[in-house]
Amino acid sequence: MVNAAVVAGPDAAIEVREIELPALGPRDVRVRVAAAGVCHSDLSMINGTFSPQFPLVLGHEAAGTITEVGPEVTRVSEGDRVVVNWAPACRHCWFCLNSQPWLCTAVEGVVSPERGSVHVTLGVGAFSEEVVLNENGVVPLADGVPLDVAALLGCAVVTGIGAVRNTASVRSGESVLVMGLGGVGLSAIIGARLAGAGPIIAVDVVPDKEKLARDAGATHFILAHDKLAKEIRGLTGGRGADHALECVGNSKTIRTAWQTTRRGGKVTIVGVGRRDDTVSFNALELYHFARSIGVSVYGSGDPDRDIPLLATQIQLGWLDLEPLVSHRIGLDGVADAFERMKTGTGARSLVVFTP
Repeated sequence: MVNAAVVAGPDAAIEVREIELPALGPRDVRVRVAAAGVCHSDLSMINGTFSPQFPLVLGHEAAGTITEVGPEVTRVSEGDRVVVNWAPACRHCWFCLNSQPWLCTAVEGVVSPERGSVHVTLGVGAFSEEVVLNENGVVPLADGVPLDVAALLGCAVVTGIGAVRNTASVRSGESVLVMGLGGVGLSAIIGARLAGAGPIIAVDVVPDKEKLARDAGATHFILAHDKLAKEIRGLTGGRGADHALECVGNSKTIRTAWQTTRRGGKVTIVGVGRRDDTVSFNALELYHFARSIGVSVYGSGDPDRDIPLLATQIQLGWLDLEPLVSHRIGLDGVADAFERMKTGTGARSLVVFTP
């Protein structure tokens, strides 16, 4: 039995209680969770954005240590440090064979599979002292990378930096606008800085986000307002940004990202929105502005490749994830973390488990 943060239904109170983990299958591993990030997708499980099954163990962004392996496991060994990959590619579907593992059909639609008497968020349920996963659901982590911040590699960092590198393909010297400064948005700013972009313009509705944005690498911070497009043009030679990354998942901010991008520029949608929140464009504006719209799912990358690369950049001192963490909490602090998320307070909250 292990302690886990469980929710019984939509908008229900989060309860820390004991759950029983399933027995290991031949290719399963048991992971002692060191830390798990509180992601907006976890909140989306209970606020109506997604439609999971309940009771549900929350959490999907995590890192930890292998404590047990099934008899057919070859990828990792007991004692290995790992980052959880909540979207492990099957490697044989059409999308995987055509270099789009982030769209793998084995992952599509996986929201809350059943694990014994409970369901688990995105196949993980990381707000738990231990989890049982298929061996393909973990990525070995190099020594020298702290396990707590390594948890962020499992979602926010891969998603935000991947959106810049893989989806938008930002080049040195290009201007980048990032809207929404949660863990993913701040990671996108880091990615833009690593790409040599400039200016890097951060936009949010919360004034306190400015320090977080500048620590991540933003050159400018703007509080969202109705004349934002005009102000962005003033910072980008009158044209608009070469790239706008929308990290909110809202029709209004998607439209604003579109309006702040130059003719021929690129809008990249990173945030996950609601199915009843419609975005509209007229046919003439699509033609006239010649902007392209891309969508970044899990950073449009391959965690088996990207997580080790990012870990190496941490080792080399090029990538510092500490600015992304504003709160370290226990399991009993998850509800408060969601409240901070709703008001835009702070950056990532990190559930840290006692060794």
